[in-house]
This record gives sequence, structure tokens and C-alpha cells, in this order.
Amino acid sequence: MKEISLRDQLGKMEKDWDRRARENAHFYVASSRTKWTEQEFYESGRRAIDQEILTDMDNICQGKDPRQMRVLEIGCGAGRTTQAFAGIFGEVHAIDVSSQMVKKARRALRGCPNAHVYKNNGLDLSVVPDVPFDFAFSYLVFQHIPNREIIESYIREVHRLLRPGALFKFQVQGDLKLTSTPDDTWVGAAISEEEAVEMGVRNGFEPRHLHGAGQQYFWLWYFKREIV
Repeated sequence: MKEISLRDQLGKMEKDWDRRARENAHFYVASSRTKWTEQEFYESGRRAIDQEILTDMDNICQGKDPRQMRVLEIGCGAGRTTQAFAGIFGEVHAIDVSSQMVKKARRALRGCPNAHVYKNNGLDLSVVPDVPFDFAFSYLVFQHIPNREIIESYIREVHRLLRPGALFKFQVQGDLKLTSTPDDTWVGAAISEEEAVEMGVRNGFEPRHLHGAGQQYFWLWYFKREIV
């Protein structure tokens, strides 16, 4: 298996996603079809948020008014779901490793003054304001990260920013039959149910719900442990 340093791996993630953004950003963000109109693409993001967010508002909001909530999105791509987030929550902060994707997301969010998009280094959230967040979300992102160290770094960073009790809802690649190599930025590192629980606990979360273990789209609900 080809060895690659963490620095080179992060550089390859950025380079590959910049290339994908230039070639066909809509397809690489939402690969269920090769051609999307702008309207269809962003409407698909609204449907995803309807399905994954609006059906789960008890866990997400915990009694808070969503218009009073500050939320974080990891891996926003071209802003497909970020645009929908901005219509629900009071303040949205989104990051992506690709400067080309960030440009497209900022263009899509020009009419959303409550949404802020940052280009990050692919490893941490140091570009995001160091303020308490009420919810964090990542969708169709960690499935493409080949290194568990990078995934766990994001989890630690989310823990740092979330208020106690808040939820980090996200997906990982759970199909243990899919193989990934260190230089692969499309098929990410697979994580088992046991590893997902251990990873959450190790980083200060309560992994309260898991759905889709053993599948490509493995959902995790990590609640930041309350301070006692």
C-alpha cells in the first residue's frame, strides 16, 4: 500500500476537490446524476434538509428557537444544503477544503446574509469563529476522507465549538467491504459500529443514536456531554 504523509494527504484532498469542482461540481457533490440545473441542484439540497433536519428537530433544537441557533456545516461543497440551512437557522457557518467549492458556495449564498463560508485546511476548524455553536452537521463528506486521524480531528474540533448538550449529526463510511487507500479521496476510511462508539466517547461525546452500521451511509448522533 502506498504511504503518504498527512500533509501530502491534505494537499491531495484539496487538489482533487478543486479539480472536481471545476469539472462538474454538482455531480461530485450529489452523484445521483451527472447533469443538474442550478435549480434542481439546490432543490435537492432542500429535500435533503427536509429529510435529515426537519424530521429531527427535537434532537437538533432541544427546545431552542432555530432562528436563535448558530450552526456549523462541515464540507459544504457548492452550498447545496447550506442554502437550505440559512432559511431555517439564525446563523450558519460552513467550511470546505476546496477553494473552488467555496467560491461556488459563496456565489449561491449571496442572498443569505446569515450564512458564512470559509476555506479550511482539511483538518481542523481554526478558520471558524471561536464561539459556541448549537448544532453541527456533515452530510456526504466523511465518506470521502481516507484517514481516520483526519475524521477524528474534526470530531475533536466540533467538540471544542459545541455548547454542552448540543448535537453533532454526521455520516461516516460504514461499509467495511469497501477498501480505501491513503491517496484515495473518493472512497473514505470505513468505520465499524464499535469504532464509532469508541471514537465518540474518546472525544467527549455520548453516541446516543447510530443508523446504518455496515453501510456506506452510516449516520451518527453525537451529543456533547454536559459539564457536571
